[in-house]
Amino acid sequence: MHLAIAGSIATDHLMTFPGRFTDSLVPEELDKVALSFLVEDLDVRRGGCAANISFALASLGHRPVLVGSVGKDFDVEYRGWLESAGVDTSSVRVSESRHTARFVCTTDSTLAQIASFYAGAMSEAREIDVLGLGHAFDLVLIGPDDPEGMLRHTAACRDAGVPFAADPSQQLAFADGDMIRLLVDGATYLFSNDYEAALIEQKTGWTSADVQSKVGTRIVTRGKDGVSVYTADDEVHVSAIPGLVAVDPTGVGDSFRAGFLAGVAAGLGLERSAQIGCTIAASVVLTKGTQEYTLDRQSFLDRLGSAYGDVAAAEVGDALALA
Repeated sequence: MHLAIAGSIATDHLMTFPGRFTDSLVPEELDKVALSFLVEDLDVRRGGCAANISFALASLGHRPVLVGSVGKDFDVEYRGWLESAGVDTSSVRVSESRHTARFVCTTDSTLAQIASFYAGAMSEAREIDVLGLGHAFDLVLIGPDDPEGMLRHTAACRDAGVPFAADPSQQLAFADGDMIRLLVDGATYLFSNDYEAALIEQKTGWTSADVQSKVGTRIVTRGKDGVSVYTADDEVHVSAIPGLVAVDPTGVGDSFRAGFLAGVAAGLGLERSAQIGCTIAASVVLTKGTQEYTLDRQSFLDRLGSAYGDVAAAEVGDALALA
């Protein structure tokens, strides 16, 4: 399958403050706050949902086409990193005036956070014609991005009859019911976690059955409780990989999506596809950073087999082009 992954591309700047923010706050002077915190470290990470998903797909043997909008700073290091991993970045749009989206966050000793998100070039994703990029896509995943860009990509796929996967995730908090209906209706696949699934129903006024009637397959991730996959006729539950001590949960959902799509692209059923998703998600949760892990074929299949059985490992090994 020729896959396009449309969505956010960003860098994360993460800092740690050894004290407590609250010790520097004067309640009666909050209307005049002017604070500076001396932090201990700076961790700069590559991120963005579309970039994370694309990286994971490339790790599983695919060459996905990354679709998003970035600044000129993307060419300094990030583009080369993704290309060397096996991601096709030729369809990434480069803004003439804005920087790549950036998340800047400081965490104190109590895990309280002060953060800012700069959308930057991501706001120009609405200028991209995803079906006019010169590719014939078998499936387009539409992840969190500039809202107008998400709506444009969705409408283009729906109108042209191109299968698409709806993955609104972080933008659900921003979106109203009308927007969510437009992003979901007609999707071949709908990805969400269990909270997001409830939010979709709450904001749209749809029941779970209503949502199911609008899409082909619903995939609901449930953290340590695994994942549930629903179709009009069936329901599959796959447990998470057991015995993991999480290092960093950031990007785990993105990697699951990549694993699931890799299984679908290989012609595997919903259960096997979800098992692949859970297995690569384990690699991410055990690593600090969203794209800092490496996949070794035998280790990957051993982990999958230990959780889901030798037959599962054999079928996945025959289907995936893992290095």
